[in-house]
Amino acid sequence: MSILIRSFAWLLAAAVTFATLGPPGLRPHSDLGQDGEHALAFILVGLAFGLAYPRRRLLGAGAAVVLIGLLELMQFWAPGRHARLEDFLVDALTACLGFALAAVADWVMSRFRANPSAASEGPAE
Repeated sequence: MSILIRSFAWLLAAAVTFATLGPPGLRPHSDLGQDGEHALAFILVGLAFGLAYPRRRLLGAGAAVVLIGLLELMQFWAPGRHARLEDFLVDALTACLGFALAAVADWVMSRFRANPSAASEGPAE
């Protein structure tokens, strides 16, 4: 299962990188608007990497912020693209939120594993 989550995280990162640096015409568009699209993409990246590498979650979040900054700066050299501070802030904050959601999901799952009767309790008879 771990290899599947890690593969998904890296494929998602590659797709987001292509959408960020690739030709603007090939970038997917939705009704969420630019900030909404960025937020959705990077919260999923943070969540995927947070679940894929649970023991290195804090390091992963820090690396994500640095790499998101580099990705934004690389847009200066990508034809038809532009680097914006607002994009960096939305991307970095939502990636960190994704890592936090992964931590919460792990915490909730560990609570259910520690107390299996809480998950299987039915109505009192």
